[in-house]
Amino acid sequence: MTETPPTVGLFVTCLVDLFRPSVGFAAVDLLERAGCRVVVPEGQTCCGQPAYNSGAREIAASIAKNVLKLFDGFDYVVAPSGSCAAMLKLHLPALFADDTLLRTHAERLAERTWELMSFLIDVRHFSDLAASHNGSASYHDGCSGLRELGVRDQPRRLLSSVDELELREIDDAEVCCGFGGTFCVKFPSISGAMAERKADAIEAAGASVVLSGEMGCLMNIAGTLSRRGSDIEVRHTAEVLAGITDAPAIGAPK
Repeated sequence: MTETPPTVGLFVTCLVDLFRPSVGFAAVDLLERAGCRVVVPEGQTCCGQPAYNSGAREIAASIAKNVLKLFDGFDYVVAPSGSCAAMLKLHLPALFADDTLLRTHAERLAERTWELMSFLIDVRHFSDLAASHNGSASYHDGCSGLRELGVRDQPRRLLSSVDELELREIDDAEVCCGFGGTFCVKFPSISGAMAERKADAIEAAGASVVLSGEMGCLMNIAGTLSRRGSDIEVRHTAEVLAGITDAPAIGAPK
């Protein structure tokens, strides 16, 4: 019997929408190749994480109510970001702890929410990408995906299936790059020092491109490498997996 394709609501994320739409197109491509029907709900904005992390709970709740409304009814909700997926999966139920109806709605959403790489491997068991990328790559683990959702081996497994791609591990790949959402704004000197250490490790790995599943991390890393005059490209993992690499790397001149 032929499987009925599951319907996935793609949570695009603010940074992808505003700074790197190609990641959204890559996510759609990968999900469709994994046998899913993909819907991108209009009217989606932020997951509410910046406000939530800053203690602005009422603002975060207002934003989150829109998420609950727009992403109701899908078999799965998938985000190309560990931090946004973690917000929907782990923190929305806590945000509505005092409202039984909204908390129940948030818990249902949480059960269906996945980070993109984890969804492809852990849910769809999909790794036959038929992709190729001539060069070497390093992978940076974003904090939220790694620590909150356990996303570590999944992107590496997917990247290992890409023809002609050599994966070179970064020393302390799991150490924060210094972005941390509003952390980099509140503590710029600490954030900058962390970013420099991350750039040192990336350059020492000797790969031609550094990848991650977190746009915030990638933009932070790209800015640091650019200021150092590095020619290492910075891209979202989904772009390489989907073969969408014609656009300039993140932070590179157009």
